[in-house]
Amino acid sequence: EVVRLSLPEEQKVRVTTITVGLSTVLTCSIHGLLRPPIIWKRNGIILNFLNLEDINDFGEDDSLYITKVTTIHMGNYTCHAYGYEELYQTHILQVNVPPVIRVYPETQAQEPGVSASLKCHAEGIPNPHITWLKNGMDIMPKLSKQLTLLANGSELHISSVRYEDTGAYTCIAKNEVGVDEDISSLFIEDSARKTLANILWREEGLSVGNLFYVFSDDGITVLQPQECEIRRHIRPEERIFTTYEEICPRMEGEGTQSCLWASAVNVRDKYIYVTQPKQNRVMIIDIQSQKAVQSLAVDPLPTKLHYDKSHDQVWVLSWGDMRRSSPTLQVIPEASSGEEQQRVIRTPFQGVDDFFIPPTNLIINHVRFGFIFNKSKPAVHKIDLETVTHLKTINFQTYSCFPQTMAYTHLGGYYFVQCKRNRSGASPPQLLLDSVTDAVIGPNGDVSGTPHVSPDGRYVVSVDEESSRIKVQALTVRGEIKLIYDLQTTLHVSDLTFQPSFTEGNQYSFYATSHLQTELLTVELSTGKMNVLQNLKDPIRSKDWPWSSSNRILKDSGLFGQYLLTPAKESLFVINGRQNRLRCEVSGIRRGNTVVWVGEV
Repeated sequence: EVVRLSLPEEQKVRVTTITVGLSTVLTCSIHGLLRPPIIWKRNGIILNFLNLEDINDFGEDDSLYITKVTTIHMGNYTCHAYGYEELYQTHILQVNVPPVIRVYPETQAQEPGVSASLKCHAEGIPNPHITWLKNGMDIMPKLSKQLTLLANGSELHISSVRYEDTGAYTCIAKNEVGVDEDISSLFIEDSARKTLANILWREEGLSVGNLFYVFSDDGITVLQPQECEIRRHIRPEERIFTTYEEICPRMEGEGTQSCLWASAVNVRDKYIYVTQPKQNRVMIIDIQSQKAVQSLAVDPLPTKLHYDKSHDQVWVLSWGDMRRSSPTLQVIPEASSGEEQQRVIRTPFQGVDDFFIPPTNLIINHVRFGFIFNKSKPAVHKIDLETVTHLKTINFQTYSCFPQTMAYTHLGGYYFVQCKRNRSGASPPQLLLDSVTDAVIGPNGDVSGTPHVSPDGRYVVSVDEESSRIKVQALTVRGEIKLIYDLQTTLHVSDLTFQPSFTEGNQYSFYATSHLQTELLTVELSTGKMNVLQNLKDPIRSKDWPWSSSNRILKDSGLFGQYLLTPAKESLFVINGRQNRLRCEVSGIRRGNTVVWVGEV
């Protein structure tokens, strides 16, 4: 008998749009006599249903069932009859996400005549539309020279406040699948009539939040960027609250007492954990009191920390020695609890050179899996963050790819893997890994170098350190990766970070520092417009910063911050991202290359 298969022309490509959290069915429209079983692929890889949690092929009709759709499921699914690959149907799955918003500040008090800004950051798919109410009434009729909306409504600006501007301002973000709202309150009162509550709020709220903590040879500097004011300086000889040890004990043969730090993380704006490689310990700073409160003994030479917010644990990578001959990975659980005696748990993993845990954002607030890898082996190992166990090994042997760094976007669920340069010095292309199937899709076009993903997951900026080329890719609502800019620079990039745009909603700019040069590059992602800030003095020499490849880090100030901080050899530079210019230089701070931003406390 002859197999006869048909697929109507208009059915060849079908687009399905579904809201996050719901279930969906993709049905294969290939029909015919003696049709063999249907094979489903995602991103060109055959789906093996035994390994998938949320995708099934129940029933006899060969449909694809996705039980709880998330943004990682968006993208391309194809079906064909077994043995007849040339006739296939493509299903494009688009995933809509209801808006999620944050306002800033929650409350503020201002004196008459000054300006005030209320900000609202909204994410969702499609991009949400923002409106504002004041005390429940639409603000649109009140817009004037004095009261303006900026960046598609993301910011409400009042140029000279009056008493009648006091009120509750509601930001409402809406798209076709949902709505979210939050309130930012503004109080106008003159200085003579300041309420006790306001004075307390001023003292408490402002003094411990919105600060950079800089860890340098000279101790810890707490810097307020707006006024470029040093709020506190914790010196090396000061003591840890619980154990009474010195913060940076004098090492044998040292002339002046100084500190050595490698990596630091912010734990829920309550604590900062920071590594001291020479002391084989992690120190904990209490943000409210701005004091060092305890130290934890860890394995020798701790060099990298990561705070896994989903499980409230800090991951610690130690090298063992400067040759990195016996690296270990440890976990500090319940990191934000402030326990008197924090535990440190040893993980069962051997020979770990590096690890990667995807960040959370407004839309993705829980991360289940991470990866560990050895930079001289062509594989990464997927681990369960909750149970701290090895789940599977994903092999890159076919691509001769030795992983160096990783990045992730939840839009389409892609991991980007940077591969080690080969002997001839050429950079092989990055590999794309599908988080739904844990399969290697293949090379990311001809994009090589270190991948950096914007906080909302929409942009991937890849930096090839050798050629100084920067390629920017965007993720579409269909989960496709498209190259949008190929920038030739002369900047040997050391570090790169993102900042939300001040002129357009749902947009970002990125900023990059150099290993060698004194410039800072900024690129507007909506237009590709480049700008360079000059004369930020020489970076710390690479040989004086063995802990990571970023000998000149660049730290942003969160979702609503307009300042960035980067160190030179003996000073710090604060950049105003809103005006794209230097705010100030703070001198007399040596090797301040470990920096943490503390937001609203």
